[in-house]
Amino acid sequence: MATPPIDDAAVEAPPGEKRMSLGEHLREARRRIMICAAAILVAAIIGFIFSGLVLDVLSRPIELVRENRGDTDPGSTGLMIQTVTGAFDLRMKVAFSIAIFLAAPVWLWQIWAYIMPAMTKKEKRYTLGFTLAAVPLFFLGCYVGFSVAPHVVEIMASFLPEGVNALYDYAYYYDFMFKLLLAVGVAFVIPVFLVALNLTGIMSGRDILKGWRVAILIATIFAAVTTPGADVTSMLLLAGILIVLYFLAALVCLLFDRRKRKRMDAFMASESPA
Repeated sequence: MATPPIDDAAVEAPPGEKRMSLGEHLREARRRIMICAAAILVAAIIGFIFSGLVLDVLSRPIELVRENRGDTDPGSTGLMIQTVTGAFDLRMKVAFSIAIFLAAPVWLWQIWAYIMPAMTKKEKRYTLGFTLAAVPLFFLGCYVGFSVAPHVVEIMASFLPEGVNALYDYAYYYDFMFKLLLAVGVAFVIPVFLVALNLTGIMSGRDILKGWRVAILIATIFAAVTTPGADVTSMLLLAGILIVLYFLAALVCLLFDRRKRKRMDAFMASESPA
């Protein structure tokens, strides 16, 4: 007698779990988006209070560039605001940008919580650990981005002709810094999301590992662009961190795939005729 085909959903889905319809998925997504928006709004109020301090910190790379160029006149290398309302607009941008960073634990958790229903009960146990890993990785990436920012500004300033002042528009400079910090922060969290894709069955550990050449190339190019050409140590350190995070994610995914195969083998053994 032929063995009936195995239903993967029956193997993976927890018993008695109700499947959500498309409308329920949309309502759940809307609810979690509202939670994220509320958290960001509250964090924006806090961000506005501390926006002045944050602007002083973000201006530090410009000061470092001025010191490296040997400029004693702040008017030769610095920041400027060109409109009457520019200072207030900048404070508002800073407030909402700070809010995104401060509310990172909330919106990262909401993303995980939305993915959780697609996981088995055993896999859900790892969710809290992944969230606790994603938050510090995000802020570590932001710190790394802030550390390399002076090098990026310095490299770009090196193309200035002799005698030309480097006066940057404050709004444009802040937008550049925010995008840099956010991009590096998200880059450090990508390995965690790779594991999430593996748990939901979208990508296997082997699929992730197959892209190691591209991952190393991207990490090396990113490190080379964001660090000065003469500082090989910083470049190798940044590239090494990104590569290690990628391979750790691939290793975790391979371990999860191995456990899934064991559960599948045990299910087939229990269903096979005596």
